[in-house]
Parts: sequence; C-alpha cells; structure tokens
Amino acid sequence: MLTRSAGIAPAGRVAVLAGETMGTSWTARVVVDDEARVPSLRMAIEASLAGVVAEMSDWEPESDISRFNRAPAGTWQVLPPAFFAVLEHALALAAATEGAYDPTAGRLVDLWGFGPTPASALPPSEADIAAARATTGWERATLDPARRGALQPGGLRLDLASIAKGYGVDAAARALRAAGVAHFLIEVGGELLGAGLKPDRTPWWVEIEAPPGAVITPIVAALHGLAIATSGNYRRFFDADGGRFAHTIDPRTGWPVDNRLASVTVLHASCMAADAMATALTVLGPDGGLTFASLHGIAAHFVIAAEGGFVERMTPAFGAMLD
Repeated sequence: MLTRSAGIAPAGRVAVLAGETMGTSWTARVVVDDEARVPSLRMAIEASLAGVVAEMSDWEPESDISRFNRAPAGTWQVLPPAFFAVLEHALALAAATEGAYDPTAGRLVDLWGFGPTPASALPPSEADIAAARATTGWERATLDPARRGALQPGGLRLDLASIAKGYGVDAAARALRAAGVAHFLIEVGGELLGAGLKPDRTPWWVEIEAPPGAVITPIVAALHGLAIATSGNYRRFFDADGGRFAHTIDPRTGWPVDNRLASVTVLHASCMAADAMATALTVLGPDGGLTFASLHGIAAHFVIAAEGGFVERMTPAFGAMLD
C-alpha cells in the first residue's frame, strides 16, 4: 500500500463525469460545492482533450501530426506549443533509452496494424519491416525550439500514441485547476492523475492494474498530486502463424516486443512522463527496464511472466513509497 496523504477536507460532493476521446473513454471525479458548475467543468475537460486530438492524433487526417507526417521532405513545420512540448519530451526519452522508445516509429506501428492503416491478417515481411525502419529513427528528427519548428526529413512518420493519453490527462487536470478545482481524479484510457482529497479526507486510492491471470498482492496507490500509467501487452495484440504479436513495437528491431514482461506501472508527477516511460521500460524488458528505471530514480513496478506464474520486481524509488 502506497503512502497515505492527509490534509484539509474539501467541501462539497464528488461529481462523476465521463465521455469518449482518443478511441477510448475518459472519466473524472471532481469535488464540487455547486452542482451548477458541473456542465462547465465537463466542457473544460472535453475542450482540453479535443485539443490534444486535433494536434496529436494521427487518426485525424487534418490534425497537426498528420500534416507533419505528409509534409514534403526538407520542410520545416511550425508546431503548436503543446505538440512541440510533447514531441520534445518524447525525443529526449528516445535519446536516453538509445531508441528503445521512439516517437518516429509510426510507419512500423502502421505496418503491424496498430495505427490508422487497416491491419493485415498476417505479420509483415522482413523486407517490409526493413523498408519501414529505413524511414524511422529519432536521430532523423530535428527540432528548433526558437520557432517551435520540426524538420520533416522525408518519410518520417510520428506516432505519439504512447504519450498523448498521458498528456491528455495532464491537460484535463490543468483545465480543472484553471477552473478553480483543486480536488479531482482524472482518467483517460487507464492512465490517471489525482489531486487533493475526497470530502472524507482520504486520497484518491487506485489499485495498480495486474495482467490477466497474474495472482499478485494488490498494491493501492494514493494519487495525491501523483499520476500512474501502466503498459501491458495484454491490451492489444493479434494472433497469426501460431504466435501472438503485441502492440508495443521495439523500434530497434521493427518487431513487437516478446520479453516476458507482462506489465509495467510507473508513478510520476506528470502523467505524460509516466505514460511514455511505461512504454520505454516495456521495450527495455525485465532486466534492462529495471536497470534503467533504477538508475534514473523512476518509481516503477514490473510484472514478469515466469515458469508457473508471474513474479514482481520494483525499483528502489517505488519500494520507498510503500508503507
């Protein structure tokens, strides 16, 4: 059980709001002292999430990311501030992980049927993977912070699916704070951020998600100014040729990861950072991921498939948060 936080009890009741975004659902639990405020808070959340979709969803043909992906080679594209900030964070993580995390792997994601392009019934050929990898690579991406510019070197296809949901959570949280709300729990597609307390003075307790079939001791996180994100290859996959192919692609090989890692959960002040880091650690695997997270002070919990069941491992930063 993660550390409990205490504080002054907020006045009001918990209003539950929900909707759809980014191909998934969102939910917000907001402490309000005036029922009349609920519609405007819903609008604020929806507007913040719609902004993320308009900028960073490659499923939307006219989004900023789609326009960048089809821009002519050698052209500079000026990006909206949020898009630029997310891409800058993603590329920094790509450099830190030496390409295990890579926001330029859009062609590989599409090739395996996990992007906007319709999926094939069979895995792609080695030749197709090699061709996609030839236009992939975080080193090919060049940013100009002074003008919020990104260079399209030719054929580079960005994919921010592994970070945009987390950013959406952060954006919705900022919208609520801007509206004067201090106590809430916001969730988008399983990624969550909690702030403040519930009216009964308890924090927003969230049980860490376990992979299907994993019998592990429940761990409950108190999201008091904290976000949580879980990456698990049991969520999206397809079966073909007698094998199972997960949605997380290793950009270094062009193939879906297959490393016994069932799930990774990351706790961080930023849901954007937690979302991206969970994916990076999944690609790095049980040993590499644990080493990387430990060296960088990341609070991470790993569930690993083993003979006869599952085993858990955690970083020192995660262990320090346990009672």
